[in-house]
Amino acid sequence: MLTEIDKIGEMLGHTPILLLENLPFKLYCKIESQNFAGSIKARPAFYILKNAILQQKINQDTLIVESSSGNFALALAKICQRLEIKFIPIIDPNINSIYKNLLNFLAYKVIKVTQPDKTGGYLLTRIDKVKEICKEENNSFWTNQYENIDNFNAHYHGTASEICNQFNQLDYIFIAVSSGGTISGISKRLKEKFPKMKVIAVDVEGSVIFGGPPKKRYIPGMGASKVPPLIKYAEIDDVIYLGEYEALEGCYSLLKKHSIFAGGSTGVVYQAIQKYFEKHDISSNQNVLFLAVDGGMPYVDTIYNSQWAASLKAKLS
Repeated sequence: MLTEIDKIGEMLGHTPILLLENLPFKLYCKIESQNFAGSIKARPAFYILKNAILQQKINQDTLIVESSSGNFALALAKICQRLEIKFIPIIDPNINSIYKNLLNFLAYKVIKVTQPDKTGGYLLTRIDKVKEICKEENNSFWTNQYENIDNFNAHYHGTASEICNQFNQLDYIFIAVSSGGTISGISKRLKEKFPKMKVIAVDVEGSVIFGGPPKKRYIPGMGASKVPPLIKYAEIDDVIYLGEYEALEGCYSLLKKHSIFAGGSTGVVYQAIQKYFEKHDISSNQNVLFLAVDGGMPYVDTIYNSQWAASLKAKLS
């Protein structure tokens, strides 16, 4: 298994950085959609599974289980298929049709929960189902992206180290929050090299990560129905909240102005950057960075579908 997973490792990282044009400051975007499986989530999926293999927590007969309706599930599914081990993702009704179809094709089995949790979302229900399966299966392994320190390590040693090599000066980084692994690993490492840099966390209305009131959310991959334990390692200077429809507006703007075709969590960060600097001063020589964590293709039936977008706007109004 180690030989096979190392081959996957060769398809991770070293993603390019683009300088966006026609802006009053230097805004850079790191294109994480060029990773294996098409997203930044392939980094922790790889890191968690490889370390579990090295620590002999996983063998050829182990059942891998995870709560995810998006990129992390897809990355795990593709890696597990390559390793020829079983994987069950626990998904919910917010999953888009493209991911659902891909997971049904790649995974050993897909389980969908339909009962909302106390916050109006599905995360807590999905996690309860994961625990139930792990209790029933003796040889099972929960990757647990919300608590596994290897999620943090994947970004500390991988994503953030690349950024350190790509920049001599960095003044701001904006990162969307969900499992907490990305912002914690990146912020910790970047603050070591750029101690005066500001880390801005971007969250959405309805997420409880920073103490906001829970509310039903419709776009997967943004916010969370619980405070992720990994967030305690993050070094955050400020938090900005946006509505979910603003994520769509950010996606449309990115595509129209910069030809970057990205998912909702990228769109919400781009929109947050515009709003943040309406109220905060920035000079033309300062460097600002954000991540295009995945591509837009999985969202053609949702975010980039005018009927779905209109339906979302009506639900949120």
